[in-house]
Amino acid sequence: MSNISYKFSNTVNKEFGATLKKRVNDYFRTNNISKNANWRMVVKSIVMLTIYFVPYGLLVGGVISNPWLVILSWIIMGVGMSGIGFSIMHDANHRAYAKSKTVNNVLSYLLNFVGGNVANWRIQHNRLHHTYTNIEGADGDLDGPGVLRFSPHQKLKKMHRFQHLYAWFFYSLLTLNWATVKEFTQMTDYKKRDLLKSDKQYRNIIIGLVFWKLFYFAYALVIPMIFIQAPWWVILIGFFAMHIVSGLITSTIFQAAHVMSHCEFPLPDESGKVDNNWMAHQIMTTANFAPKNWLLSYYIGGLNFQVEHHLFPNICHIHYKNISKIVKETAEQFNLPYHCEATFRRALLVHAQTLKKFGQQAA
Repeated sequence: MSNISYKFSNTVNKEFGATLKKRVNDYFRTNNISKNANWRMVVKSIVMLTIYFVPYGLLVGGVISNPWLVILSWIIMGVGMSGIGFSIMHDANHRAYAKSKTVNNVLSYLLNFVGGNVANWRIQHNRLHHTYTNIEGADGDLDGPGVLRFSPHQKLKKMHRFQHLYAWFFYSLLTLNWATVKEFTQMTDYKKRDLLKSDKQYRNIIIGLVFWKLFYFAYALVIPMIFIQAPWWVILIGFFAMHIVSGLITSTIFQAAHVMSHCEFPLPDESGKVDNNWMAHQIMTTANFAPKNWLLSYYIGGLNFQVEHHLFPNICHIHYKNISKIVKETAEQFNLPYHCEATFRRALLVHAQTLKKFGQQAA
């Protein structure tokens, strides 16, 4: 559709949202805690940047030349790439990392350093996904390639019956797709749907996309081709291995949070009204997983507490675990669901089962 104008109810489950906001705000005020990052977050940021840039430096500096170690270094960079996205860029783009707008803006541009683009992300992720979560035609995260069906309201094709088997291959291509064609096609689509302010804004974003893509491939592939003491094909394999690893990690984390059988996929009525309060909508369309797995939570920027993130995207992820008890208790008080799988493995299984269901059953 064109410029999205869906409206959430001001009355349905309104008290839930008001009560939850007050309780969470009281938690920070009573404990005299900032909603932004602390020194532990800064240390984590350094760790994630190190995982990505140190192997890169060792490669182009000629320290690593053994073909197997070269490929392994690229794979480690893939882990670091996703870590930067989860733990630094994501919070910064939600203005949750720091109180300073400048700091958030600077850190948000780390996305451009790993092949993505800030301008596109803020429309697709911040504006569309976070506002219209799991609403077909509005949530960009449901718009996968035609071979995948992420919503029960999308057209069912014969090939979809096998999507629970082949989806993982397409997941692995996510970041490579971002780095090449996807963001150009998305931006063109946003222009057609009147999601941009003007033709000038579209033109400036496209120019920015071209510049940053050229910059990315220059430092991430051309320079390594020149300086790494290994055959060109080894470097190319390593580069693709990095993106496959990062794409698979990134995709599975986000998919296990929304494309789940217990998450709802509501549709607005003909007037564009969603029959629910926005905060209640978020808790009904989002799922947590592995809440006790501290290592996973550390690495993926607390996104295993996806419910808390969707309800309070302006709060730094280091606080999600602590406020999750408040969110769960408030949801139960108002008879709203609080979806959570005990382990990441269980979440992936449920996601695969959901893909199978969506691949075989029409709306």
